[in-house]
Amino acid sequence: MNKYETIIIGGGPAGLTAGLYSSRIGLKSLLIERGLFGGQMVNARLVENYPGFPQGISGFDLGSLMHQQATRYGLEIATTDVTGISPGQPHGVLTTEQTFEAEAIIIATGSQYRKLDAPGEENLIGRGISYCATCDGPLFAGEQVAIIGGGDTAITDAIELTAHASKVSLIHRRDQLRASQVLQQRAFANPKMEFIWDTVVEEVMGNQMVEALKLRNVKTGRLSTLEVAGVFVAVGLTPNSQPFAGLLNISETGHVIADEVLTTSIPGIFAAGDIRRNSPRQIAAAVGDGATAALSAFRYLRG
Repeated sequence: MNKYETIIIGGGPAGLTAGLYSSRIGLKSLLIERGLFGGQMVNARLVENYPGFPQGISGFDLGSLMHQQATRYGLEIATTDVTGISPGQPHGVLTTEQTFEAEAIIIATGSQYRKLDAPGEENLIGRGISYCATCDGPLFAGEQVAIIGGGDTAITDAIELTAHASKVSLIHRRDQLRASQVLQQRAFANPKMEFIWDTVVEEVMGNQMVEALKLRNVKTGRLSTLEVAGVFVAVGLTPNSQPFAGLLNISETGHVIADEVLTTSIPGIFAAGDIRRNSPRQIAAAVGDGATAALSAFRYLRG
C-alpha cells in the first residue's frame, strides 16, 4: 500500500496548485487524476481573465503549464478513478486499481457538464449533441446550430461557433442573459447570432443524427420546431462529489461543505475549487483554493 503525507484528488487548477504547494513545501504528495490535466478549463479556447496573461491564453496551454510547474518539485502522479475515501488515521483513498494512504487529503474533483435531461438527448450525444464548442464546433462548418444557456460559457461558446456555423441560435429560458456585459455586447453585435428568449428544449429530435429541436415558450406555452444540425449544451456544471456522498457534509446542490480554511466535516480532509460550496467557479479562485488547502493540510500535519 502506497503511503503519502498528502493526496490530492483531481488535476484541475485547484488540484494542480495544491500539488505544487504541497510538494514545494516538502510534503510527500500524490495527485490522482482520471483524465486530462487542467480540468474543465482545457475546453476553453481563450482564457482572458486569468492574471499574468494580458493577451489571454488557451485553457489547454494554461493547464499544461500548471502541470509542468506542479510536477517540478517531486509531485507524484497516478492516473486512475477514485471510488471513495476510507476515513481513519491515515485516511485511505480507494481507486479502481489500488488503495493509497495519506494523513491529509485534498478533494479537488471539480465538476462536469450538466445535461438537459430532455427526451432524445442521451441517444444523440456525439451525434449532433455536444457539451464542448471548442472540441466539436469545426464539425458543423456551414450548418445551423443551437446553443442552450445564458451565462458566460454559453455566450463565449456561441461567439466561437459563429466562426464555423452559418447561424447560431441561442436558446435561453429567461428574457435576459446572465453573461458579463462585455460578452453580451459581442454577442448582440454578431450578425450570425439570433436569440430565442423565454424558451426551453422539450425534445431533441433525430434518428441517427440531430435534426431539430422541439421548443416550448415558458410564458405562453407555445410549441415550435427549430431545425438544426447541432446542439451545444451550456447550462452549468454538476459537482463531482458522488464518491464522497454519505461521508462528508454535502449541500443540496452536491457541493462539499468546507470552512474558511477549506476543512470539511472530517479532520484532515479538505475541499478546493468548484467542488466546494460557494465557489465562484473561476480559474483564479480555484488556484487560490488550491494554495489555501495545501497550506491548511501542512498546518494540520504539523499540528
